[in-house]
Amino acid sequence: MLRVVEASLLFILALSASACSTSLFKVKPVTELPALPENARSAAAGGITIRVAPLLTDEESQDLFEANLPLGGVLPVRTELIHQSGLPIEVKKARFRVQDSEGRVWKMLSTKQAVSRIMSANGVFAYNPNSKKQFEKEFGSYGMDLKTPLSNAERRREGFLFFQTPDKRPVEFSQKLTLVIERLPETVSIAIN
Repeated sequence: MLRVVEASLLFILALSASACSTSLFKVKPVTELPALPENARSAAAGGITIRVAPLLTDEESQDLFEANLPLGGVLPVRTELIHQSGLPIEVKKARFRVQDSEGRVWKMLSTKQAVSRIMSANGVFAYNPNSKKQFEKEFGSYGMDLKTPLSNAERRREGFLFFQTPDKRPVEFSQKLTLVIERLPETVSIAIN
């Protein structure tokens, strides 16, 4: 009887240990992300060039994050910043927003906010906290660092910016969307679709 209890405890421990190391969604490693396409739209603003990739399709979003972000009202915008000035540029002061053809502003989300929105949209309410942390870590690796200044030491920085639709409804790709960046040396607007 004692051996059965010991074996059961070992089995439960093994299961809980393996559950701690898994993510809520299977996120592809960032290293598997292809290069920014040549047809990325761009704009220059006082020593910095901003490039924006075409929007991800539902299938591409599902392939990268194992979650359909647009269905959850989360718009991932793949962006690249290219430093062309001799002086460092503070990007943490910059304000990024998406504006649609109706003039509505889409709120930028932090990684944690985007993860919460994805979980809510996918009906994930009961989960292992370690799995959520792992998903946040893996998902966050795709986010763009906006805290560190751009300088000659790092001429290019790439990542995703995540935005939420104004009404938390699924993203409608039929709308004309514009990325607006303020508080750089100049305000920049780039049509993203």
